[in-house]
Amino acid sequence: MATLWVVATPIGNLDDMTFRGVETLRNADLVVCEDTRQTQKLLAHFEISSPSTTFHAHTVDRRLAHLVARIGSLERVALVTDAGTPGVSDPGAALVQACVGAGIDVRPVPGVSALTALLSVAGPLGRTVLFDGFPSPKAGRRRRRIRELCERGEPYVFYESPHRIVKLLHDIEREHPGADVVVGREMTKVFEEFFRGGASEIADILNSRGRIRGELAVLVRTAENR
Repeated sequence: MATLWVVATPIGNLDDMTFRGVETLRNADLVVCEDTRQTQKLLAHFEISSPSTTFHAHTVDRRLAHLVARIGSLERVALVTDAGTPGVSDPGAALVQACVGAGIDVRPVPGVSALTALLSVAGPLGRTVLFDGFPSPKAGRRRRRIRELCERGEPYVFYESPHRIVKLLHDIEREHPGADVVVGREMTKVFEEFFRGGASEIADILNSRGRIRGELAVLVRTAENR
């Protein structure tokens, strides 16, 4: 019976790869990934020679049915994303759903996640945290969503690119004034750093650096959640 193993991979530091994850990739008949160039760096580091194929946001409609059929004809297939846990904020969820619908066994091989990494160093959070993935690149939609999240009163987390992080922080300050914010940049990497304070304060720090590098995760909470 075919099994799709959903394998978490490091978000920066290759030493964070789990032993089980390495063995799963090593024994896979096929590794499904977003970008073979990115995944090959990981496979080469651990001397893994398993074949790989791409499946990303731009190929979901075109490749999904064919890929599910191919997985069904194999025994062990591993799904990875470029970094972190597949199916959280990438097209992996569509493949998981299709495989389940086709009767293929789907199993997790847990590991690193930017979400849990940020939450682990954020301090008190209350009972619930809402993860909202990447916010809309359109200012109006982004602000409306921040407003909706603010009204819920729960801490919430975004992922954001270095190109839009300052705009996001300014929008948070505008729609959620006085919020307590924690931003993780380049988590697990050599230049890992965390910023804590008001959204506009952090935006000013990042803006003063000129070009911002690396992916970021942003936690927002009210004073009561601290």
